[in-house]
Amino acid sequence: MVIVGERINSSRSAIGRAIENRDSSLIKKEAMNQRKAGAHMLDVNCALKSKNEADDMAWLVSLVQHETNLPLSIDSPNPEVIEAGLSNHTGKAIINSVTLEGERVKAVMPIAKKYDAFLIILLMNEKGMPKSADERLDMARTAKQLSRDYAIPAENIYIDPLIRPISSEPEQAREVIKSVRMIKKELNLKLICGLSNVSYGLPERSTLNAVYLSMMMSAGLDAAILDPTNKKIKSIIKVANALLGKDEYCMEYLRSYRAGEIASL
Repeated sequence: MVIVGERINSSRSAIGRAIENRDSSLIKKEAMNQRKAGAHMLDVNCALKSKNEADDMAWLVSLVQHETNLPLSIDSPNPEVIEAGLSNHTGKAIINSVTLEGERVKAVMPIAKKYDAFLIILLMNEKGMPKSADERLDMARTAKQLSRDYAIPAENIYIDPLIRPISSEPEQAREVIKSVRMIKKELNLKLICGLSNVSYGLPERSTLNAVYLSMMMSAGLDAAILDPTNKKIKSIIKVANALLGKDEYCMEYLRSYRAGEIASL
């Protein structure tokens, strides 16, 4: 289970100001807090209100990697910004993300190939977002074929089935879980999600997120973009790994319990 820390995002006002003012101390603190909490990668996003997003991304990538020595998820809708981040990145990054829309594919796929980066493919095309698990599977088939067309190894692809808020579309939580099982079984591709979308607009979001994460892990989820500093999320990952047989003799669960890291839901 790859944990991608989500907290360095300019949609958070403090982070946006820190990027604008080149406040490296706050960015470093956020980065290290997520690393200490168990993040394997960190997502970096500076799109909101950025006057020069490419320069901001290059600065952010260099700063966060130097501080944490972790690989990063380069999060931008702009191909030029993605390339600015990748050109400053050491090791294998994730591009977050590309849709199945034709112009987006043509712009981003060659960049993923050039830098041998992981690539998150969102299951969304010119017709919009899928509603059923079957529609998601069909789009995932297209994604896999496109990766072949651009000579991108299948192991570099992460499929995002696009979680929707249960507050407005309650059936979507089930459809996404079903799609994860189907895509994993037929296509054997890695799956990732932006976890917090499921609870948008509801109270006690961290509990909803944590329980849904355990359900997604059981279905075959490989990675999630989330807040690793949240104790409920951290706990559920340890618990789910133990229950799914991914923690030999529950050693990591026991270590976390003794360290006071297992929170009650």
